Amino acid sequence: MRRLPNVTKFLVLSLSLLLILSVWMGCQKGTKMPTAPDQNQAVVLNKANPMIQTVMAVQERHTADLLAKPDVVGTAVGLTEDGKPAVMVYTKTIALKKSLGIPATLEGLPVVVEVVGEIHPMKGKPPKPGGGVDHKAKQTPPIQLGTSGGWRYDLANGYCCGGTLGSLVQIGSKKYILSNYHVFESDIVSGGNNRVAQTGDPVIQPGLIDVGCNASNAQDVATLVKKSSLPGNNVDCAIAEIISGMVDESGAILEIGTLSSQTVAAYLKQAVKKSGRTTGLTRSSISGLNATIQVTYEDECAGSTAFTKTFTGQIVIKNNGSRFLDSGDSGSLMVEDVATNPRAVGLLFAGSSRTAIANPIDEVLAFLNATMVGN
Repeated sequence: MRRLPNVTKFLVLSLSLLLILSVWMGCQKGTKMPTAPDQNQAVVLNKANPMIQTVMAVQERHTADLLAKPDVVGTAVGLTEDGKPAVMVYTKTIALKKSLGIPATLEGLPVVVEVVGEIHPMKGKPPKPGGGVDHKAKQTPPIQLGTSGGWRYDLANGYCCGGTLGSLVQIGSKKYILSNYHVFESDIVSGGNNRVAQTGDPVIQPGLIDVGCNASNAQDVATLVKKSSLPGNNVDCAIAEIISGMVDESGAILEIGTLSSQTVAAYLKQAVKKSGRTTGLTRSSISGLNATIQVTYEDECAGSTAFTKTFTGQIVIKNNGSRFLDSGDSGSLMVEDVATNPRAVGLLFAGSSRTAIANPIDEVLAFLNATMVGN
């Protein structure tokens, strides 16, 4: 066998060492390099997402100018048809961007104009026929929630009103039915019925609109604890302390069952469901976050305009053809669409035949200093 000269052996050894070192260093660099995001991992587009926060900042900077335009009723953060974060602009009618002076982009972000119609509180109207569980029927106590109900004296000007007894919350050691301000306590003038809503007034099931406007055909299930969330606050909520034996204290909701005691933040494209007086159990998905929306309130059932409230930070839900939320569903609790012990997402209170609006549930609970009743 031929031997290599010493110089040649030295070069071969050096090259071998360099090769080993480069491979080792390459491996070391590989472990330190940042890994690409897992393409199969869903990105949660909630208000904590940096990308959503960027769009929110742009939306908020331009909302005042956009709301000043005729026909515009609100703004939010949503998605384009191809899934890109965008500034949403909501209008009452089919109007062209050009005629309204709405730009196609804001600070480089796309603007999506969506026709939603008039936004109004979803207080009750006469029942319509439907199948499945009857959310308007008088229940045998203890009642489940997601059912027709309201203030016992909610009739004036030739009409009676009502909404949905949404869910159960706890404050200290006591349990309360959660619904909307405009379902329990929005009668603030004595005009049409010579009274205003007061702490201690009965809350009934079903609501007056489902018992021929005659409260004697309903049953007292709770007593109002007036909180006056509106017009001064950013939530439309009200509570009534349950009467012993009249309400299922597990907080069970018709066709949903018991809830989790935890809540969850809304995110874009999140699947949600609700159980309400008019449309029963329905499902949809979240289409907007951080919405600024104007809603007009009356001073009693079928009364005069009392005030217009501009809400901020609201949740927007798809509601094509009022299939998710309709008049009388006000006060319904919106939860994540899972089979058992869903977490609360928001308190539904307003909308149109194309869109629905909810207060984030954590803001409602913070205002009331309450927690959800659940497992």
